[in-house]
Amino acid sequence: MLLSMTGYGRATKAFGSKTITVELRSLNSKFTDIRMKVPSNFREKEHMLRRFIIGKIERGKADLLIEVKSHDGEEGFGLNVPLFKKYHRELTAIADELGGTKDGIIAAILRIPNVVVSEEDDIDEEEWKQIESTINEAISNFMDFRKAEGAAMEKDLRLRVSNISQMLQEIDPFEKGRVTRLRNRLKQNLEEFMGKENVDENRFEQEVLFYLEKIDITEEKVRLAQHCSFFLEQLDAKKTSKGRKLSFIGQEMGREINTLGAKAYSADIQRIVVQMKDDLEKIKEQIANSV
Repeated sequence: MLLSMTGYGRATKAFGSKTITVELRSLNSKFTDIRMKVPSNFREKEHMLRRFIIGKIERGKADLLIEVKSHDGEEGFGLNVPLFKKYHRELTAIADELGGTKDGIIAAILRIPNVVVSEEDDIDEEEWKQIESTINEAISNFMDFRKAEGAAMEKDLRLRVSNISQMLQEIDPFEKGRVTRLRNRLKQNLEEFMGKENVDENRFEQEVLFYLEKIDITEEKVRLAQHCSFFLEQLDAKKTSKGRKLSFIGQEMGREINTLGAKAYSADIQRIVVQMKDDLEKIKEQIANSV
C-alpha cells in the first residue's frame, strides 16, 4: 500500500456548551514539518501533540488546527483594563503634545499585545479527552484520504513501470539492424579514406568488434528489467513509508535509460528511449508526493 503525502481530515464533536473542531492537512515535503494552532490553555499539550502527529504522518508538511467554540458566543476573551488605560493616557498625552489627532487611538490600543487577553481556564481533563477523541477521528479521516490518493498513485506507477518494461522488449528487433549499419558505415568510411584495396580485413573486423563492445546494451537492458521488477516488489511491500526507496530505484532506472540512449546508434531505439524517459518523469512526479 502506498500513501500520498497530500491529505486532509476533519472532525467535529459537541461537548457541553462547546463545539470542538479538529482539522489536519498535509502537503508534500522532503522533511517533516508540523505547524499547530491550538487554544492557549492547551499549549502545554503541544509537545505531546507534535510527537503524536509526526508518528502518524511520517513525512510531509502538516497543519493541525484545534478550535473550541462556545455555543453561547462567549469565546473567553476579555480586556486588560489597567493596561488599556495606561496606553490610552500615554498615547493621548503624546497626541496633545504633538498636536496630532486622537482618532483611531482606541483601535490602535486594542491591537497591542496583551491588551485583549484570553480568559480561558486551565485544562479541563474531561474536555481534553473529548479533544483527543476528535483528533483521532480527524486523523482517521486524514489517513483514509491519503490511502485513496495513494491507491490512485500506485495504479499509475504500475502502469508506467509496465510501459517501460514493454518498451524494453520492443528494443530487441532493432539491435541486429544497428550492427549491420555500423559495419557498413565503418567499411564505407575506410574504403573512401584509404581505398578498397588498402583495407586490412582482419584489422577491420577487430575495429568492428571494438565498436560493437562499446555500443552493446545487454547489461543496461538486464539492469533496467531488474530495477522495474524491484520497483514493483517495493509497491507490493506491506510497509507504507516507501517513497524514498522508490525514488532511489527510479534514479537507477533513469541511469540505465540514459545509457541506452547514449549507446543506441539507432533512431528507432532513440525513439523508444524518449518514450521511456517520458514515463519515468511521470513516475518521479508521483513518487515526490508519496510518503
